[in-house]
Amino acid sequence: MTFNEIINADKPVLVDFFATWCGPCKTLAPILIDVKKEMGEAITIIKVDVDKSAQAAQQYQVQGVPTLILFKNGKILWRQSGLVPKASLITAIKKFII
Repeated sequence: MTFNEIINADKPVLVDFFATWCGPCKTLAPILIDVKKEMGEAITIIKVDVDKSAQAAQQYQVQGVPTLILFKNGKILWRQSGLVPKASLITAIKKFII
């Protein structure tokens, strides 16, 4: 499945644009695991390495990492750069999927 196929899905998709060398990105990884556990099948979460997928990062004007973008049907519903606490992330996602 391609990136575009994933983000064009009817199910909300949270994309984590990250870099392996980024400290806050490493901190965010377990938060995203917890968010997935709590949200379950209501959301898909994928990670995109900006160094390996520069085109995708450029397409969505990702200036810094981590940058989280929530898509549904190919449209951006929400985006946030920097470290986002679990509670804030779940609150933001729930605004769009409930």
